[in-house]
Amino acid sequence: MLNTMLDALKPDDQKSQKPDVEVFNQTENTPSSNTIELPPPQPEQLTLPVVPIREGVLFPSTESVLTFGRVISVEAIHEAKRTKNLVVLLSQKQPNLETPTQHDMYGVGTLAIVERTLSTEGQMNALVRGIGRVKVLNILSSHPQIMAKVEKLSDIYVNDDEMQALSTHLQKEFKRAVQMGKPVEFLNFMKLMSDLNNGELVDQIASTLNLETAEKQEILEILNVKERLQLVIKHLSKEMKILEIEKDVASKTQQKFDKNMRENVLRERVRVIQKELGDLDDEEEVITEYEDKLRHAKFPLEVRKKVEKEIRRIRQMSVNNPEAGYLRTWLDIVFELPWSKRTKGNIDLKKAALILNKNHYGLEEVKDRILEYISVMQLKQKNSGSAQISLPTILCFVGAPGVGKTSIGKSIAESLGRKFIKVSLGGVRDEAEIRGHRRTYVGAMPGKIISAMKQAKSMNPVFMLDEIDKLGSDFRGDPSSALLETLDPEQNKTFEDHYLDIPFDLSEVIFITTANTLDSIPPALRDRLEIIRYSGYTEEEKFHIAHDHLLDKVRKGNGLKPTLITLNDDQIKMIISRYTREAGVRNLERELNKVMRKAARQIAEGNKKKVDVTPAVIKDYLGPEKFDPTLTEKKDEVGLTTGLAWTSVGGEVLFIEVALTPGKGVIKLTGKLGDVMKESAQAALTYVHANAKKLGISESKISKSNIHIHIPEGAVPKDGPSAGVTMCTTIVSAFTNRTVKRQVAMTGEITLRGRVMRIGGLKEKSIAAHQAGCTTIIIPKDNERDLIEVPDSVKKDITFIPVEHVDEVLKIALN
Repeated sequence: MLNTMLDALKPDDQKSQKPDVEVFNQTENTPSSNTIELPPPQPEQLTLPVVPIREGVLFPSTESVLTFGRVISVEAIHEAKRTKNLVVLLSQKQPNLETPTQHDMYGVGTLAIVERTLSTEGQMNALVRGIGRVKVLNILSSHPQIMAKVEKLSDIYVNDDEMQALSTHLQKEFKRAVQMGKPVEFLNFMKLMSDLNNGELVDQIASTLNLETAEKQEILEILNVKERLQLVIKHLSKEMKILEIEKDVASKTQQKFDKNMRENVLRERVRVIQKELGDLDDEEEVITEYEDKLRHAKFPLEVRKKVEKEIRRIRQMSVNNPEAGYLRTWLDIVFELPWSKRTKGNIDLKKAALILNKNHYGLEEVKDRILEYISVMQLKQKNSGSAQISLPTILCFVGAPGVGKTSIGKSIAESLGRKFIKVSLGGVRDEAEIRGHRRTYVGAMPGKIISAMKQAKSMNPVFMLDEIDKLGSDFRGDPSSALLETLDPEQNKTFEDHYLDIPFDLSEVIFITTANTLDSIPPALRDRLEIIRYSGYTEEEKFHIAHDHLLDKVRKGNGLKPTLITLNDDQIKMIISRYTREAGVRNLERELNKVMRKAARQIAEGNKKKVDVTPAVIKDYLGPEKFDPTLTEKKDEVGLTTGLAWTSVGGEVLFIEVALTPGKGVIKLTGKLGDVMKESAQAALTYVHANAKKLGISESKISKSNIHIHIPEGAVPKDGPSAGVTMCTTIVSAFTNRTVKRQVAMTGEITLRGRVMRIGGLKEKSIAAHQAGCTTIIIPKDNERDLIEVPDSVKKDITFIPVEHVDEVLKIALN
């Protein structure tokens, strides 16, 4: 049998060394009464070639096919064939040595006959049979082969009852080991069970043991057969214990396997029954369907390789493997995504302008910017000659609720002939909602981006991310950070959803975001957006929106025909001015709906065949008027000034009051003011103190008067520096007892030296002042450039007066 494999390399010349292995000395005394009658022959010395064996030991009375590759080994075999076909097999102490010396080999080896050889591809295979033990006396040469002078060794027999008992016990134990599963060739087993002398028997069994080279060498060096029997029985007993443990483990494993096999068979029968009843599709048909889809799908190369791998996995899985269901779900989603589908819409600038003007009144600045955006796309497509173009930027519409941010996104999609998808981000706190969950989690699913793309069935939709400023963050991550890759034109070409785990191209998607305010958007995300601000509508713009868009919409929404209800322009203006006051038109739509619902009920009940909406009917349907036509006072007052403020939902009018009471010059601020507004009040008071003489105010009056500054609507938080000039004007009015012109509104930040500083939100503040009935607005000189943004309808009714110093404000505002 095959015990070992030998490699070959050319050896270096080495000096002969004395053997390190001590061999048992054979006594030459006359045998005792317990030994066999014939004395052992005198030791015979031979000069033979030596073949070093890297691992293992060839025992006498056994044969094996050995492979020789080293030059010294091949030459030794050739030398043996030229003489008596005898070689000495010596085991190496270290198997990695290529050119072993006498010191590197054991001192006792096996004398073997080379019975047959076969050379193939630079190697030599030889059938060798061990015939006895030898001891190396001296190495004579090491090139081209190792030649050694050796001495034959003879076994020492003690032919007594113990020897017979040990021999019989060894045969029984070996037979039992074979029955337990010890791997032994059949012919060898039959030979071992035949009549062999004790020395041959123990050598044959020793050759079948699973031992290290050093342990086998120890057995080879024992000349006393009884001691050799005892050592081999010891090793065989150890192997049998291991076999018993393996058999026990195999038995338990088989029982578990049988149980699983039984369950699998039962499940398979249930599946076949379900299939016959039509409750279950054939698994093979499902896999074949996936493969057919893959052949027709136009996937990128990386995606195709991933899908092919997953289909192979699902084919190799058991039907009852729960992961198979997860893989099928993943494959279904991948095949549903629009990897190569695009909406073929031509970019037509004139068509886009017509649609935007048709669907939206006003918003000229916004529509101009959108048309610029579409113009860039049209030129890129024309110059590149391809429908697939990189988009110029990501738009972000910022403005008050109800000013048309979402609806203008739909108009963009309509003008480009693309599909429109809207995803609301309000309240999203989990990063996985944007980028998906990994498939290792139970209930994993793609994020909102991939889910929306699957819904769009197109690689180039108009994608609106609504309320991006309402994103939250907690222990589950920061969704706004997950949007960075999505909205970056340099990165979203290879967007990776955690569930898909493959890149998806978002570079052709037109992303539009909306927000009410920019304050809560992280700077890194805001940097990727081009901000387009929406200001509030004027009353004139609201009237046109209601007349051209809302009226027909709410009439149809409530099941009314134009012949059943009449609502003329004056009544629409009344609803706008007396029942709504907002930057957008959402409340206006609600009030119009309320009027239509009331009219629809009266017609449905048969009380009226037609409703003519008059001012009296409006008051009956909508209740008392909520707002006065103007917010300004009916007469000029002392210590009461009209200021202007900007909020996230548009401009507002603030009335600032100052009252003086006897005291010690203490200032009191009320109206839920922020820190910045409080500081503006302190700065205004300091200016009045510093310029009291010039303003005609006595120092004693200032020092003996407590100043109470109040801004009504105390439950509403108010902050900002732009009320500085308003507070200063009010304080001066109170101390000088001069009235403030009621139709003059003002805005501007004040310094301690009286300079009027630039403010923001002039357009929104101007619209609020116009709605409140103001006729004059005092603005900082630096804001004169911003008047171009103010609607013409506002500038027609309001006079804007730019000022640089608070003294100019006082001359204009005070009587």
